Amino acid sequence: MAAASRLKITEIFRSLQGEADTVGIPTVFVRLTGCPLRCGYCDTAYAFHGGQWWSLEDIVARVRELEVTHVCVTGGEPLAQPAATALLTMLCDGGWRVSLETSGAMSLAAVDPRVVKVVDIKTPRSGEETRNRYEELGGLAATDLVKFVIVDRQDYEWSRAQLRDRGLAERCTVLFSPSHADLAARDLADWVLEDRLPVRFQVQLHKYLWGDQPGR
Repeated sequence: MAAASRLKITEIFRSLQGEADTVGIPTVFVRLTGCPLRCGYCDTAYAFHGGQWWSLEDIVARVRELEVTHVCVTGGEPLAQPAATALLTMLCDGGWRVSLETSGAMSLAAVDPRVVKVVDIKTPRSGEETRNRYEELGGLAATDLVKFVIVDRQDYEWSRAQLRDRGLAERCTVLFSPSHADLAARDLADWVLEDRLPVRFQVQLHKYLWGDQPGR
């Protein structure tokens, strides 16, 4: 089977969405294998390697079996596999509400406009700040989201400057999220309130429910 019609998949599972604009909604997660980045706060390093090849048709069939209305394509970095954009379009055509979690280091040009893009801008403490493709932000729609995972006060101040200098809150929803293992959620919440930032504070709901269990 041609590579263009297959994807290497780490897992497909149903859970509650733990982040972004649909927190708490039952969602099927399609986690693709592989990522060209190595962020210091990564919590899905198990998806860097391994996985199984699936046809796009089999992926869609498995999503249908899990009986949800929302699908999130995630990784790793989904867009590192060329066939990911075809899968996103197939899922949109199937009537699902489709979101994409992407690192901000890949081109978004081929992503179906119906997909809700959640773009993770890499902070200095991620170790991957130089991989950010800031030029992609100009193409985001009002329904898309930009996420900053914040490790410490330095990351917060850097993210606050990006928010202001790039006018991100006027473009789409901006998420400020504490790195679960590094920064107390209350500290970040206090900083956001003190500075009156026009962002959506978020924690990872799934971490509070199930910890770091894969597939949850």
